[in-house]
Amino acid sequence: MTPVTRKDVFYSDMLVRFSHCDPAGIIFYPHYFVMFNGLIEDWFNHALKIDYAHFITDRRMGLPMVNLVCDFIRPSKIGEIITLTLKIERIGNSSLKLNVSALFQDEVRSSAHLTVCVNSLETGRAVPIPDDLRARLEEFRQGRLDVPRTSELLHE
Repeated sequence: MTPVTRKDVFYSDMLVRFSHCDPAGIIFYPHYFVMFNGLIEDWFNHALKIDYAHFITDRRMGLPMVNLVCDFIRPSKIGEIITLTLKIERIGNSSLKLNVSALFQDEVRSSAHLTVCVNSLETGRAVPIPDDLRARLEEFRQGRLDVPRTSELLHE
């Protein structure tokens, strides 16, 4: 299946670089977790239209991963352009459960369920999802946001 733009799914293309790979030339699996975190930042900035850096530095809120279940299905290789996808599975009081995948052409390379928790950087404790963020999350989940396709993101 070739990835298709759907308004409730965020897509972001990424070149598999030398720095992502082990000596065999395939993604060293922990790098997927860094990529997934970058995907969340891109999702905030491009789809939700919430400045992620501002969320961290000015609003003093973080979004750490608190649970992660990941399947590594096939290796991704240096030089490939993989497509990372993100879809909301659940919105809780202070947490989000997200489905993320790494695709190459019509093939799933990695699939994960991430739970991230909104926390105060001042106290280090979970806090309720702010109203403005919750509203944007709901709009995204319902497919009401204009989500750019990968090629548009790469040319900004």
